[in-house]
Amino acid sequence: MDHFNQLLQRHPLVFAHLVLAVGALLLGALILWRRQGTPSHRWLGWGWVLLMGGAVVSSAFIRDYNLPNIAGITPIHAFTVWVAWQLPKGIWYIRRGQVQAHRKTMRGIYQGGCLIAGLFTLLPGRFLGTWLWGHTLGLM
Repeated sequence: MDHFNQLLQRHPLVFAHLVLAVGALLLGALILWRRQGTPSHRWLGWGWVLLMGGAVVSSAFIRDYNLPNIAGITPIHAFTVWVAWQLPKGIWYIRRGQVQAHRKTMRGIYQGGCLIAGLFTLLPGRFLGTWLWGHTLGLM
């Protein structure tokens, strides 16, 4: 836990992004696992949208100069732009009754914005990668 306290003290924006992203990852899994179209799905879905929106906004201001980058913007920031575009689109679809398009868009956001982007954070040299592989598992 000391590593997370250090992260909060040194980089509060990264800490906030981590909390939002992990929240979206967990809540998104719950939403996809449960029955869709229910009132609770709608409320949980809005919570997920807020978590994802917060993760997108916070990630837009995070810079990483350790990976290949242009002015601190790395290839993982492509997920930021993509989710920022897709999230309102998914809401727009369901508001127009296009359930299949909504489902496809939201699942795509979960897979790309949570799972795939999340895997990139586990690379060695990134905070979570270093914490997991080096400190927790003792592999590095």
